[in-house]
Amino acid sequence: MQIPHDTRRALDVVVALVNTAAEPDQPDGLSDIGALRGFVQEYSISDVGELGARDLAGVRTVRSKFAQVFAAPNARAASVLINELVATAGTTPQLTDHDGYDWHVHYFAPGASVGDHLAADGGMALAFIVVSGEEERLRRCEAPDCRRAFVDLSRNRSRRYCDSRTCGNRLHVAAYRARRKEADAGASEQEEIVHGGEQQQDPDHR
Repeated sequence: MQIPHDTRRALDVVVALVNTAAEPDQPDGLSDIGALRGFVQEYSISDVGELGARDLAGVRTVRSKFAQVFAAPNARAASVLINELVATAGTTPQLTDHDGYDWHVHYFAPGASVGDHLAADGGMALAFIVVSGEEERLRRCEAPDCRRAFVDLSRNRSRRYCDSRTCGNRLHVAAYRARRKEADAGASEQEEIVHGGEQQQDPDHR
């Protein structure tokens, strides 16, 4: 699947934001303004001013909306959520080549809050997926102890696990060990049957 660079980058941010949500085995990754500031810096979110409590609440709301898109049962349901996101954000497409990047499109309005920034750019990236008929690629990890979001970019939409916690490798190793254990148990049982039969047939056996 061919995805423009800026769209791919926006999708990466969407996934990263969704995965900051609290889970049974992890705290909220956006617990305070310092955590939000760290997220902005890590993902090089541009045109962000001083951050405050309102920004934190706004980004958490956007995170929840993005998570709902990943959980949407079909394209129509996803489109309703995405339309709400980009409409609320006041989407204003503009070409830019800031910070040495090639020409690309920003969808957030100049001076937008960080929440509206993420909603606009992330919402339009998700819209690209829906328009392409690829909403099934918006997935959650199928590992029993993991529900992290990811975008399946495999050729045949076959990816089942996220790559941030090596879930696929862990399950493959566990399955291999289970098969080995079952095979070893079967071999031991067969050996007991064979040896038991030999003992019954031995005329000198008392």
